[in-house]
Amino acid sequence: MRLLLVEDHVPLADELIAGLGRQGYALDWLADGRDAVYQGASEPYDLIILDLGLPGKPGLEVLREWRAGGLATPVLILTARGSWAERIDGLKAGADDYLTKPFHPEELALRIQALLRRAHGLANQPQLEAAGLQLDEGRQCVTRNGQEIELTAAEFRLLRYFMLHPGQLLSKSHLAEHLYDGETERDSNVLEVHVNRLRGKLGREVIETRRGQGYRFSGVSG
Repeated sequence: MRLLLVEDHVPLADELIAGLGRQGYALDWLADGRDAVYQGASEPYDLIILDLGLPGKPGLEVLREWRAGGLATPVLILTARGSWAERIDGLKAGADDYLTKPFHPEELALRIQALLRRAHGLANQPQLEAAGLQLDEGRQCVTRNGQEIELTAAEFRLLRYFMLHPGQLLSKSHLAEHLYDGETERDSNVLEVHVNRLRGKLGREVIETRRGQGYRFSGVSG
């Protein structure tokens, strides 16, 4: 999943980039509201984390411009402690959730997971489940019939994206855009390797290849 972080406090941004990277997210970072207006609307992000106290253009204005332009990407806003009016204004402007600083990294991780499930119509699931698989995002492994299957970091990222989009035909370019940040070289051959490794662990029928089109997570397990 590819996220955009818009935060001008560099130590916090560094901490979030490192932490979210360990959780398998590809992350782009911006520190100025003016840059965020354009990039948030033009790049295919799965979720945006937006601080409201930004230089260049306040986060609230950025959010309003995104929503006025039809951007439907889930937005989690970061607010200062005790700024209840700011939180309300953010929700009115179209934020999907908010988190008050300072916050625990685990709470941020759980809120991101919940927003992503909700965005894909899976809000009632406490964890991702599809094709008889249960994905443990905290431990980055998958379970089937009570048996735990270990995943590499790359396999985990790919399987999580498939499980959020069951039955959808996903091209290699689409997967690359959402699995890697803007600085990462996107090699379709590497993607094929990870797909084949997942098939080796989960069964070939779980991920279907449509020649010239891409892959489909079939929702069928062997």
